[in-house]
Amino acid sequence: MSEKKEKERSRKIFDILWKEFPDAQPALLYSNPFQLLISTILSAQCTDARVNIVTKKLFKKYKKPEDYLKVTGQELEKDIFSTGFYRQKAKSVKNCCRMLLEKYNGKVPKDFDQLILLPGVGRKTASVIAGNAFGIPSIAVDTHVKRLSNLLGFIDSQDPEKIEFRLKELLPEGYWIVSGHLLMNHGRKTCIARRPKCNKCIIHKFCPSFENFNTGVRK
Repeated sequence: MSEKKEKERSRKIFDILWKEFPDAQPALLYSNPFQLLISTILSAQCTDARVNIVTKKLFKKYKKPEDYLKVTGQELEKDIFSTGFYRQKAKSVKNCCRMLLEKYNGKVPKDFDQLILLPGVGRKTASVIAGNAFGIPSIAVDTHVKRLSNLLGFIDSQDPEKIEFRLKELLPEGYWIVSGHLLMNHGRKTCIARRPKCNKCIIHKFCPSFENFNTGVRK
């Protein structure tokens, strides 16, 4: 398939998904860029639902970077324990808050290159914050985006950075931020790992994996 036709196919897929999920947005609950930053750090190897349960109490206790630095590491670990990997996450949160205070006057920077330098922040987290907190076109590659990008034939790679750049090649900037939310919603509702509902899929005619489903082949 030519690159032009592949871009057209990709856009049709996301147009259908956008119509299906017109209110697609982050699953993490937050009120400001700082809360989103903390939530995204905690979401590593943890479900968004669990993080939301934890942050409901966490954000009442810790309202600004200074608050995280006032408590001991052990106390913060206890507060985020159920998100898993709590020791490393507590360390990352504290170091991140320290850098915010030392370099950015306690504010979360908008610049992607500055975001990615914060402790505990990688390309995915930086993209989540840039896109959803500041409206800067970006694509965050999580497990749903990675899995569905391969199933839908956008790319044959497990490398998040390659997937990110490939989706940016295929889609106009206006689709970048919402694309991850759309794939997440579709992945949770229909294209479920290990038990996909391909016979109920609204984009099956554009999906190369649909034929494999019908023939019993699993990629």
